[in-house]
Amino acid sequence: MVAALWCVGIGLAVLTTITLIGWIAAPKTAMGHGLSGVFRTAVNFWLVAHHAGFSYGQGRVGLLPLGVIVLPGVLLYRGGGWMIRVAGLRQRPRIAVVHVAVAQAAPYAGLAALLALAASSKEVRPSAWQALVGCFLVAVIAGGLGAARAVVAAQVAAEAKGRRVRSGLGALLRLLPERPRSLVIGVAGALGVLLASGAVLVAVALAMNMAAADDLYGMLAPGVVGGVLLLLVELAFLPNAVIWGMAYAVGPGFSVGAGTSVSPTGVFLDIVPAFPPLAALPQPGPAPALSLIALAAPFAAGAVGGVLTIRSLPSPVAEGAPLWGFVSGALTGAVAALLSALSGGPLGGGRMATVGPSAWQVGLLAALEVGISAAIAAWVANWMVLRRPAREATKKSKPKKAPKKAAKKRVQPKPATVPLSAPIPGDYDLPAAKAPKAPHAPDPVQFEEAEPVLAPRRPRRRSDPLPDLAEERPEPKPAPPPPLPSDGTIVVEGHIVDDPEPEPEEPARPVPPPRADPNRTENRGGAIYVLREEPDRDD
Repeated sequence: MVAALWCVGIGLAVLTTITLIGWIAAPKTAMGHGLSGVFRTAVNFWLVAHHAGFSYGQGRVGLLPLGVIVLPGVLLYRGGGWMIRVAGLRQRPRIAVVHVAVAQAAPYAGLAALLALAASSKEVRPSAWQALVGCFLVAVIAGGLGAARAVVAAQVAAEAKGRRVRSGLGALLRLLPERPRSLVIGVAGALGVLLASGAVLVAVALAMNMAAADDLYGMLAPGVVGGVLLLLVELAFLPNAVIWGMAYAVGPGFSVGAGTSVSPTGVFLDIVPAFPPLAALPQPGPAPALSLIALAAPFAAGAVGGVLTIRSLPSPVAEGAPLWGFVSGALTGAVAALLSALSGGPLGGGRMATVGPSAWQVGLLAALEVGISAAIAAWVANWMVLRRPAREATKKSKPKKAPKKAAKKRVQPKPATVPLSAPIPGDYDLPAAKAPKAPHAPDPVQFEEAEPVLAPRRPRRRSDPLPDLAEERPEPKPAPPPPLPSDGTIVVEGHIVDDPEPEPEEPARPVPPPRADPNRTENRGGAIYVLREEPDRDD
C-alpha cells in the first residue's frame, strides 16, 4: 500500500506541475476553470498515461500517447524492487515476485478507479473500468519487472562473491525455463527489427517533408511555453508513429480517419488534423517507390528471430527446429497485433472514429511473414549448430601439415681422404679380448624365446672325495640258457624253479667332477633364475 501511494503521489505531482504551467501560459479555459479544473485535467492526463480513455462531448478519445506510460512505469518498477527488498527474498523467488506485483497493483488500481470517479465532469468523463484494468495491468507488469530485477541482482551478487557485476533487464531471463527463454529472445529480436524498420520509415518521411511540418508549426503559433508543451506531446506520440511505420512495413498500413488508408498498395487520404508530425504522410496516389524497400523488413525480422531462437536453445531433433521458428514468428505477430491495438483508437466521433492500424490484419500478416522466414532460418541455424561438433571432430582428426622445410644450409666440402701407408713390420700388442658374456645373456641383436615347458630339475649330486679314482666297471653278461635235453623230457616252465642266483650288487655310479661355475640357470615362464649348488653339511 505504501509503494502504491508513493507511485500515485509522485506521478500526479509531476503531471499537475506540467498542467499548471500550461494553464498559466495558455488561455485559462483551455486547462479547466480554476485550480480544481487544473487538478481534473492532471488526473485525466495521469489516467491517459495508463491507457485509460475518456469521453469528450459526443465522442470518445482512445488514441492515447504511448510515450507517457514511461512515467508511471518507472515509478512502479522502482516500487516493486523496493517492496521485495523490504519483504526479503524467499526460497521460491518466482512466487515472491508474483506476490509483490499483485500486492502493489491491487491498491494502485483501486486508487486509480477512485480518481477516475473524482475527476469526472460534464465535459470530460474518464472511463472508470478502463482506469481499473489499465492501471492494474501496468502496475503488475512494471512492478513484477522491478521485483524480478531485484531478485536476479541479489542472485548475481551472491554468485559474484564481492565482485561488482552488472545485471540489467536481460538478466531477468534467468527466471524463465530454457524453452520459453529462447522464444522470448527470438520474439524480442524479430520485434526489434520490425520496430527499427518503422522508425527508419518515420525518420525518412519526416526528413523529406520537413518544410510542410514547419508550415503547420507556424500556423499553430504556440509560443515559447506552448512550443515546449507541443514538443512534449509530439515526443509522447512518437512510439505510436513508430508502430504505424511497422504496420506499413508489414503490409496493411494504417488509416487516418474513416475511408482513408496509407499502405504500400496506395495512399488514400482526406482532411488531416493540423498536427506537425502528420506532415510526414505521403501524398495521395501510389505509394513512394522508396518505401517499398520496407516490405523486406518482416522477412529479415523472421530470419533474426529464428536464428536467435535456435542459438539460445538448439533443437536436438532437426525436424523440431522449423516448428520452434514458426512459433517464434507467430508470437511476434501476436505482439505486433497488441501494439497496433494500443497505438490506435478513436479521436472523437464522426470521421475520426477510426485512426491507426488494424490490429488483426497486422497480427495475421506479421505471423505469416515472420513465421515462415523464421522457420526456414531456424532449420538452417539448427543444421549448422548440429554440424559444428562433427566438423570440429573432423578437423581434430586431420593430420597436421608438415612444417616447411628449413632453408638448405651451405654444405662445406669434406676433407679429402688420405690413403694409409703400408704397415711397418714389428711386434705389436694384440687388442684385448672382449669379456665373455654371461651364459644367460642373449646377444643384443638377437632375442631368446622362452621355453614353453620347464625342464625337470636334476637331482643334487653327491660330492665324492675321490672323483678321479672312480672307474666304471663293466656289467657281467647273462649266462646262456642251458641246452634242452635230447631224451624227450619236457620241461614245463614255471613248475620247476631253481634257486635264483644272488644278483650282483650295482656298483656306485661315478660322480662327475664339480663344475667350475657352481651356478646354474633355468628359464621359467620367460623369467631366468640362477640356481646355486651348496655342499651337504654333515651333522
